Amino acid sequence: MENEKTIFITDEDGNEKSYEILLTFDFKEKKYMIVTDPLNDEDAFAFSYDDEGNLYPVDDEEELAMVAEVLSAFEDEDDE
Repeated sequence: MENEKTIFITDEDGNEKSYEILLTFDFKEKKYMIVTDPLNDEDAFAFSYDDEGNLYPVDDEEELAMVAEVLSAFEDEDDE
């Protein structure tokens, strides 16, 4: 990581790209991170992660719904 707000993620082709960390949170004993592409902040991506820094895509429908709810609440707070 370059700083607390930036993370570099390597894709399946070995290309490294920087993302802005919007927020991190814990839910049901798992850690989550929501990131955006600083060049296109319209898209947000969610990952769960472990203590070693390994990222796992969130693709379970229940988890995605929970992450969307957390992101919505975060955005509502940010607008105030």
